[in-house]
Amino acid sequence: MNGYQDYKKDVLEATQWLFKQGYFGSQRGSGGNVSMRVGDNVMAITPSSVRYPEMMLDDICIVDFDLSVIEENHTLKPSVESAMHSIIYRNRPDVQAIVHTHQPYGSVFSLINTSIPALFDEVAFSLGQSIDVVPYALSGSPELVHNVAGKLSNNANAYILQNHGILALGKDLDKAILHAELLEKVAHIYCLALSTGKPVTTLPDSITEVVKIVRDSEVQKAAVEKE
Repeated sequence: MNGYQDYKKDVLEATQWLFKQGYFGSQRGSGGNVSMRVGDNVMAITPSSVRYPEMMLDDICIVDFDLSVIEENHTLKPSVESAMHSIIYRNRPDVQAIVHTHQPYGSVFSLINTSIPALFDEVAFSLGQSIDVVPYALSGSPELVHNVAGKLSNNANAYILQNHGILALGKDLDKAILHAELLEKVAHIYCLALSTGKPVTTLPDSITEVVKIVRDSEVQKAAVEKE
């Protein structure tokens, strides 16, 4: 046993829950990834190309934000999206956990390249003023890392990756998973609402401005606590 076992256990349990609920998009694949922050510049993250039903505790990788593997005896490669997770942790001190999934309704909006506006106040206060689309780049590429970094300043807790999937962020793994759930809920409902052909009402500007203030405040507070 070592000091990382609890983090590995949390990441594995979160990953298995998302897999069983169908958030990764396939039963036999290895798409999607989960991570959590460990201290100031280290993360625990799922490995690359390991099918979820076969994933074990010691398969979870411990890497620093430069993507150097911390555990010498670990033979698996960390997720190809590790750099994407790292750039989020570097830029968002409020984020302690990240899930990247291929969930169905969130992925619909990744294909029609459409952001999801603030529709319900309880969702908006959790996720942000809107769920923006990150421009497409190849999975695991520096271009995708750059594109994700360009969106983080809105301080949202969820993003849509164009022609790819979604990102959900949180102050812990439970919150990150909740945010993935909330994104799927609102994406499903918005998809149905759009299909009626009728106008879709969004939250008043006065409410979305309060949402912005709340989200910005939480990020600023985390930045101060980190100093």
